[in-house]
Formats: sequence, structure tokens, C-alpha cells
Amino acid sequence: MIDFDKEMQAILHNDPLGLLAVKPNASNGVSADERLLAAFEEINTFFEQHGREPIASRDIQERKLYSRLQGLRDDPEKVVSLQAADRFGLLAGIALPETKPIETVGDVLDDPLGLLGNAAEETVANSILQLRHVSVIPRASSEYVAKRKPCNPAEFAVFEAEFKQVQRELATGKRKLLPFTGKGYQLVQDSYYVMDGILLKLLATELTSEAKTINGKRYRKDGRTRCIFENGTESNMLYRSLEKALYQDGYIVTDTEAETHARFRAGFAGVNETGTQTGVIYVLRSLSSNPAILELPYLYKIGFSSQAITQRLKNAAQEPTYLMADVEVVAEYLTYDLNPQKLELLLHTLFAEACLNLDIFDATGQRHSPREWFVVPLSVIDQAILLLMTGQIVHYQYDTVGQHLVLRQFTAR
Repeated sequence: MIDFDKEMQAILHNDPLGLLAVKPNASNGVSADERLLAAFEEINTFFEQHGREPIASRDIQERKLYSRLQGLRDDPEKVVSLQAADRFGLLAGIALPETKPIETVGDVLDDPLGLLGNAAEETVANSILQLRHVSVIPRASSEYVAKRKPCNPAEFAVFEAEFKQVQRELATGKRKLLPFTGKGYQLVQDSYYVMDGILLKLLATELTSEAKTINGKRYRKDGRTRCIFENGTESNMLYRSLEKALYQDGYIVTDTEAETHARFRAGFAGVNETGTQTGVIYVLRSLSSNPAILELPYLYKIGFSSQAITQRLKNAAQEPTYLMADVEVVAEYLTYDLNPQKLELLLHTLFAEACLNLDIFDATGQRHSPREWFVVPLSVIDQAILLLMTGQIVHYQYDTVGQHLVLRQFTAR
């Protein structure tokens, strides 16, 4: 009489063709268990952010997570494998299957998991090779995409017109796209950006924590934003999430010249004595009758003073630094809690190629070469100071021929 147990053991131990050897799946390096865990972690992340489990809402991303969770709850085998990751008890109370220890070949042939069932009776939906209720969207992407929702149609009509105008200005060169490298850039409310190829407007920011360093540990500022996208959706993604997404492959949309001046005026209109005044940056126009000076259409002195500028100008007509002539104050920029000397130096560096090249002789006949006078339009000086305030000045240079600021050339990434 044939001993079936003995024969089966012989078969399992004598496998010359390696048909029973378990080979790792080298297709993508990610197992089904890892994909299942990643899919459940997206549900955990939703619960952590919203304080509740996903529901069958009109938000397609939330509804997808809701369907996934229901599918997991209906599959006791998956509930068992996810118990260690269920830190919010989302799978609690699910009846678990009784597991029978596998000790003999007969236990395997009993097929408690139905792995050896009739293949003809298996449907694609029930096949163990069919991965169900598992998303393949990378978690990094769903971190902010999942929060998007349709914008109110009546409200979006206004934004849609703005987006179309921005696109026209990009096409005509009134605006430019700059890589959002993070070097000197900060997110600015009411500015435009491009993320994942979609134009967006940063409508509002509600910061809950500011950047700081405590005991050597650095903390970044964070909070919620409100972003309106050109495709008719909006998002309340985290401030840091928006920064991270833009760092990866995003762009900033530069302001038009008119917007630059508007931001400048608005920025300095809000300055008051609540901070510590550190000085004043001034712009002067020469009243000299020297023909070499009169023929210059734009000539301004950019300087710094820690006292009232009127005190500095009392003897302008006798000082070579003022071109041995009276001057007119055309602009003053009070600085609070800033280093005005550095601000002055940055402006001088930016306009270095437009510096006045003219020798001035004092009353004793001694020659002087003033270095604080520049052949630059006043509107460009205003624009440069605003770019300094927003940290964007590092991406610009002065075109002495066209007499305007232009973007520096960047190497393609």
C-alpha cells in the first residue's frame, strides 16, 4: 500500500528542476504586502490630518480612501496582516478568521486559504493575483493632491480671468518663469507659481508656527495655505508641503512692472515706529549746471544716512560727493530692523556697471571720482528695492543698454 505522506515528502525534497523553489519577484522590488501597507498608511495619514476616517463624500480622493477602507474591513485576511499598522483602531472589531497551525503535508492539502481551489471556478475579481483596493499613487504626491477640491464656480470666474491674463503676460514677456530653487525665495501671498505644470495663485497663508532655533534645533515655519489652481480646484495644503513641491520641480511667476511698484508702495506704507529705525536709504537728483551732467537723462545718487538727510545736504554745493552742486531729494526709504549699509551695498553692486564715470574737482583743484551716482531710471531703483525685500534680487541683473532689470541666465536642469 502506498504511503502518501512519505511520497509527498519525497517529492518536496527531491526537486531537480527547482519547480518548487520560491524565487523573489525582481520586477519592481515592491511586494504585495508592502503595497498593501502603503495603501493603508494613506488612510492613517487622512485620519491623522482630519481627526476622522474618510467618508463617502463628493471629494473623489476622500471617497477613494473610504472605498479602500471598506474593502479592507471586508477582507479578514488583510485585517490580520495590518493589525500592527492600525494605530488608530480603524480595523478594530472585525471578526478575524481562526487560524489552524500547519504541521503536516495534510494541513497543506486541506488548503485553509483556498489557494489550491479549482482554477476554472476562480474569477479575475477573486484571484489571489488580482490586487484589490490598493492605490499605486505615490504617497508624496497624495500628500497635497488629496486635499484639492472644486473651487466655487462663482468665485473661480474671477480667478479664471486673472489666470488668463497671467498666461498672456507670460507669452508677451511681461512676466517670466524662474525655477523655485529656494535660494532667496519665500512664498509671497497673492503671487503666482507653477506646480506640476499647473498655474496657481497663493491666495492666503495662515501660519501656526514661525521659523526659529531652540537649543540648536531648527524649526521651520508652517501653517495652512489657500491655493487656487488654474484647473478650477483649490487646496489648503500645508505651507511646508507647498514649499517642498515647488522645490522639487516648481517655478515662480515674476511680477509685472506695475505690480512691482504697487508692492513697493504697499510694503513701505506699512512701516511705522513699532520697530527700531536703523536709518534711511535716500535717492538724490543733482541740480548741477555742468553740461556733462545735464546731458544724462537719468542720474541719481543712492546713499545711506543714519540721521535726517537734510542735515547731510546743508553743504552739498561744497562737497565732491554731491558733484559740487545742490541736490534734490526724490525718494527716501526708512529702514526698520534692517541693516541699511548692506542694503546700500547690494544696490551699488547691482548698478555697478551704470556707475557715473566722471571726475569732479573741489575748490582746491583736487580731483575726486564719486562712486554713489548711477545712470539708472528712478522706477528701476524702486523695483530693485522691492526685489531686495522679497529676496528675489539675486536672480536679476541690470541691463545698461535697455536700462531695466533682466533675469539672469540659468543653466537648464
